[in-house]
Amino acid sequence: MVKQEVRRFTIRLLNTADRFVCRSDENVLHAMELLGYRGIPVGCRGGGCGVCRVRVRSGQYTARKMSRACVSEAEEAVGIVLACKLFPSSDLDLEVLGKMLKCLAAAQSRSETPSAARLDVPR
Repeated sequence: MVKQEVRRFTIRLLNTADRFVCRSDENVLHAMELLGYRGIPVGCRGGGCGVCRVRVRSGQYTARKMSRACVSEAEEAVGIVLACKLFPSSDLDLEVLGKMLKCLAAAQSRSETPSAARLDVPR
């Protein structure tokens, strides 16, 4: 079996201009949680609740199996996926959708600052 190299990619949230690092073997939701914002709704973390919907605006990625009740085939075809099932293959630009967007906006209005350690952009 060939072991794939773990790479680090920069993820940019277009709604908030936050940037953070996500490893290729880590789902984007987990990396977002490590930003340190309080109250990010994470739901089930299994692709079944739809709380962590995002739209990938640019970049390459792999999306693992998600509930079709949360993300239809047509939505997935235009880049809408669940962050808990999203694994980067390159740097990504994301638009946060739904319940998670409300939480990020509230966190910004409280002037929360993301963890500096997660903002280390790979060189």
